[in-house]
Amino acid sequence: MNPPVNAFAHHPGTVPAARIAALREEIATFNTEYCAVLDRGDLETWPLFFTEDALYRISSRENTDLNMPVGLVYCEGRAMMHDRAVAISRTQMFAPRYMMHILGTTRVESEAADGIVAQTPFLLIQTLVEGPSTLHLAACYHDRFVRVDGRLLLAARTVIHDTEILANDLVHPA
Repeated sequence: MNPPVNAFAHHPGTVPAARIAALREEIATFNTEYCAVLDRGDLETWPLFFTEDALYRISSRENTDLNMPVGLVYCEGRAMMHDRAVAISRTQMFAPRYMMHILGTTRVESEAADGIVAQTPFLLIQTLVEGPSTLHLAACYHDRFVRVDGRLLLAARTVIHDTEILANDLVHPA
């Protein structure tokens, strides 16, 4: 019996080089705004980067490699993301902190009628108000973007983290 195929495994790109540059720039701009919203703590704006029926999850590389759907966070639809954002922002039961995303270079894998598939590695730095800055997460966005009214939105974002031992305070979206 063959092992299951990992949907997030590396696949050769299919987009012409000239088109990659334009898509990479557009996705980089999108991700910069996405991370700016999260870094300033505007969690209730975060769901607006997704389509109404989008999927958002955070999972470990190990679970992803084994095709296990188990994850740290799983949200189906913008409404579920909104509920999570409201719960975090209005019932904060953890120490105040600042978050800072550092984005790597986006890799555009494909562009088709059903969307644009891309990956962007990132680091998430956390600074507790009364403590040092620490690496909170090393991960990669695995995305499927679609255009809605000419604007990029996420139809699916899976955050695959390399960090095996996570702080138990990873409550914010990444």
